[in-house]
Amino acid sequence: MVDIRWLYEGIFVIYILSLIGYFIDFVQQNRKANKVAFWLLCMVWLLQTFFLFHQLVVLKRFPIATLTDSLFFYAWVLVTFSIIMNRLFKVHFIVFFINLFGFFILVMHASLIVQTHVEQPGIQLVHEILISHISLAIISYGFFTISFLFSIMYMLQYRFLKEKKAIKWIWRLGDLERLDVFTFRAITIGVPLLLIAIILGFVWAYAENVEFYWFDLKTIGSILVLFVYIVYLLLRIGKRYSGKSLAFYNTYAFLVLVINFFLFSTLSNFHIQ
Repeated sequence: MVDIRWLYEGIFVIYILSLIGYFIDFVQQNRKANKVAFWLLCMVWLLQTFFLFHQLVVLKRFPIATLTDSLFFYAWVLVTFSIIMNRLFKVHFIVFFINLFGFFILVMHASLIVQTHVEQPGIQLVHEILISHISLAIISYGFFTISFLFSIMYMLQYRFLKEKKAIKWIWRLGDLERLDVFTFRAITIGVPLLLIAIILGFVWAYAENVEFYWFDLKTIGSILVLFVYIVYLLLRIGKRYSGKSLAFYNTYAFLVLVINFFLFSTLSNFHIQ
């Protein structure tokens, strides 16, 4: 069981990195990120195939007998299809969503294993899902904080340039275009991290049978934060907004994040335990 647990943890870590790479490519059309994400996904596929091979050869059973096994096979099929689509059809936007759904299916598979194996390794896996949920959420908040600081620097620089203040040190803030791009890149990384963190939080709550989870203020607040920053990306990519307007928007978005982190945490039913 310990070896299998390490296998799952390896798959999750690589899968998360692959999802981040595909999301960066989806938002920024970054071919380098797509290439790295593809090879990481291939590693996920190899690890999943190793597990299936173990089931077939060692345990001598095809992994479809139970719902738990079927979910793993389902996740493997999705990864296989996404690899084929990535190489043959070049429909990159659908690859990200396929793999995001596949990741959710795989985590649900792990949660069902925890529920059917109550020994210590299964319990430890639940705690590790919770730790991953909290860690990824905080890391995403870190990227959002960096984007907020870039926006503040942008607005300061914009004001100084507009008023034509001859202050030498203001050039250390950076030019407006670079500050805008850095803000965009920080949010592009933060959004998939928070999305994955929320998915892991749902799975942990399901495994632990947490009561009133869907109505918890911290949960609602986290989804609201995710929505606010997704709107930023939509404004940037779809509406072609940039510059001062998005800097102001990002400042208000960070205010929503702060309220969720400090106020909603104190009103949460289970996040303060």
